[in-house]
Amino acid sequence: MISNNNCIRVGQKAPDFSAIAVYDQEFKTIKLHDYLGKYVILLFYPLDFTFVCPTEITAFSDAYHEIQSLDTEIFGISVDSEYSHLAWLQTERDAGGLGNLNYPLISDLTKQISLSYNVLTEDGKALRGLFIIDQKGIIQYSLVNNLDFGRSVSETLRILKAIQYVQSHPDEVCPANWQPGEATIISTPQRSKDYFRSI
Repeated sequence: MISNNNCIRVGQKAPDFSAIAVYDQEFKTIKLHDYLGKYVILLFYPLDFTFVCPTEITAFSDAYHEIQSLDTEIFGISVDSEYSHLAWLQTERDAGGLGNLNYPLISDLTKQISLSYNVLTEDGKALRGLFIIDQKGIIQYSLVNNLDFGRSVSETLRILKAIQYVQSHPDEVCPANWQPGEATIISTPQRSKDYFRSI
């Protein structure tokens, strides 16, 4: 890993950035601070035109409308140029491309975003980092996979819903494998026993 002295962690403010992205076959500037007031998922991936990456990127795109319904935006980020992103988007899925995508792909050609989120490898690619940032710009969740295996859309959605639930119910916490509609735990010594007696 390339050294990053400002190592971020959950509970801290997400590093801000401004970068060129490709969305709907056009170039646009994405500034993270413009999305304060919404939840944001940052989806780092190693490189365009690779093998695991299109499976993840298109899977999150296919779930985009559910993600958006949760007041959440998603951005894919790699160290490729915006021109590489555009070419990949113009390649059909059955040829290893992305086709139409429901969210922007950000170019981190300078590698500063990947470095600031501590996912940059020594050979200059991004690990499969996933960060969920809340409405106040605080990182609530981070997951980093190595290069050879992909992430779960369904688990990301479950975590996002759990984050939103506990933030709107500050006296409750979500147990392991919690799904919306299931019992939570009242976070006091006495009331928590109600949950433990029920399982």
